[in-house]
Amino acid sequence: MSRRICPRVNFYWIFSVLFLVKVVDVGAYSCHEVKTAFQVRQIGPLKWVPETPGTDVELLVCKHQGPSCCTRKMEESYQVAVRRETLQNVRSYSFELKYLISGHATAFQDTFQYLLSFSQGHLSSLLEDTYSPLSREALPHVNALFSSLSLYIRGHNLSIEAAITRFYDNLFPLVYVRLVNPGMGAAGKRGECLRATRQDINPFGPHPDTLAQELRHALGAGRALSLALAEGTEVMNATEHVSLTKECLKGLTKMQYCSHCRGLTLIKPCMGYCLNVMRGCLASVAELDGPWRRYVAALEELTHTVAGQHSLELALLGVRGHVNEAILHAQLHGPTLTATVNKVCGLSGKEPTTSVHPDPTPEVTTPTVTSSTAPPFVVPSIPPQEQLMGNLAHLRSSFALKHSRNDKPRILKKISREFLSYVQRYKLFFAVLPEMLCEGETVVEDFTCWSGDDVVESYKGKVVGNGLQAQKQNPEVKVRSPNPELAEVKERLERFNQEIQDMLPGLGQRESWGELGSGDTEDGSGDCDDEDGCQGSGTGAVKTFTDGRPGGSNNDKPIGSNPGGRAPPVVRVRGAGCPPACLSLPMALTLLLAILALQWTLL
Repeated sequence: MSRRICPRVNFYWIFSVLFLVKVVDVGAYSCHEVKTAFQVRQIGPLKWVPETPGTDVELLVCKHQGPSCCTRKMEESYQVAVRRETLQNVRSYSFELKYLISGHATAFQDTFQYLLSFSQGHLSSLLEDTYSPLSREALPHVNALFSSLSLYIRGHNLSIEAAITRFYDNLFPLVYVRLVNPGMGAAGKRGECLRATRQDINPFGPHPDTLAQELRHALGAGRALSLALAEGTEVMNATEHVSLTKECLKGLTKMQYCSHCRGLTLIKPCMGYCLNVMRGCLASVAELDGPWRRYVAALEELTHTVAGQHSLELALLGVRGHVNEAILHAQLHGPTLTATVNKVCGLSGKEPTTSVHPDPTPEVTTPTVTSSTAPPFVVPSIPPQEQLMGNLAHLRSSFALKHSRNDKPRILKKISREFLSYVQRYKLFFAVLPEMLCEGETVVEDFTCWSGDDVVESYKGKVVGNGLQAQKQNPEVKVRSPNPELAEVKERLERFNQEIQDMLPGLGQRESWGELGSGDTEDGSGDCDDEDGCQGSGTGAVKTFTDGRPGGSNNDKPIGSNPGGRAPPVVRVRGAGCPPACLSLPMALTLLLAILALQWTLL
């Protein structure tokens, strides 16, 4: 009896065990996790994912022995998804740098335009308050001059020398008719002759050439900085839209998603394996590393040149003084100038007036607060040389504005310091981009990881370096040729670097940033002498551009985080240096200082 039951019992247990093993085996090879990942990452329709692994699937990228949860349609969707994800990651890393460059480009340009606007108003006030007989006709030429300077610093192909020449050519007839020979009428044909012969007659002495030289040096650096920032933005745009080759997409798909075909959705790629794939895909991008380093170095030099010694601010603030000196030079040499003009233009100085009837005794006055101030000097048409120099000495001294070493404009320096502190972090951006992308994938170094073919404890392949040359030994991605678009970007960047060096040959000869920052505290260091523009009498000239304390708050956001959000600086002019030549006019000087302080405090 027992012998009959025993075989039946054994057969029953054997059948049960085999059934359970089959159930466990089917559960182990379910594609449920693959379908979940497929849905979460929005790779494609869920109907493409099988419920259980297939054994007769022909795949092109994710080939392996055994069953697979992937199909050909899934593989194609994986390639589309990995391309989208990789470019999105590249854009996410380059976005901050691009925004930093474009934001500071806007900040620098806004500051440049503000300084130009302030300098234009500074010069216009000189003409209106001091040379009122010619101010109405001269103001359009002032506007044209500063419009040209604005276009130049924005990068337009203009000549500063030509703009300065046009301005003084147009100014000469007005100075000659309204100030040197005020009894004359409208310029008429005489004005055409004066404009055409201004450079030969040279009524303004060396001042036009001096002004052109100073503006060319100062604005040239600002223009180069504007062009450099625009070039950097173009480079980042090209990087964001880099194209990925078929070999690259296969390598990325194999690294990112081929493990899913085996149901391993949580395994991460090995670090060395990821570096090989990313360096192969970004080989042409890495070729930008050398030119980019030189570009960032040029950016640093340009920023130091523009803001380090305040040459831009001082040059623009000096336009008023140069124009004033030029007009005074013409007035001081009035007799000689009149004789030369009569010879060159063949005109008599006694032509009848026609359309303009100036005051027979036009006045050259200093700015006043009320009409009850001291009477202005009267400049006769041909005064003695000594008397004319004495009468006009106060005009020259009133506008010789010097600058204290310890109270200089700070707005450009503050923007520059902030910009440099951020851009220096991105000097190796193109060299470390593959590493950053791999770190974003949360790769693992020494633990169990995905090698592209299997789960391993560590990656055994050779890890290659950056650049096209190194990819010849890349075991994961074959790089057949450089990306033509990025090759063009590299060539353009190298050419731009060379142009900057040719444009500013002394670019590397600057003071260190630490030296430029000394004595820049709010109260100054106290070491000030007359050469720095500090007068012991208390009437010394000090001009400051300020938008708060130079150090700023640690909570200040970088401009790259909020471009365009910076308000223009508040500008104050506290006075004008006065040598002993003008001490005989204490009342006029006091009123001049008061009106200047009031005028620019209200700006």
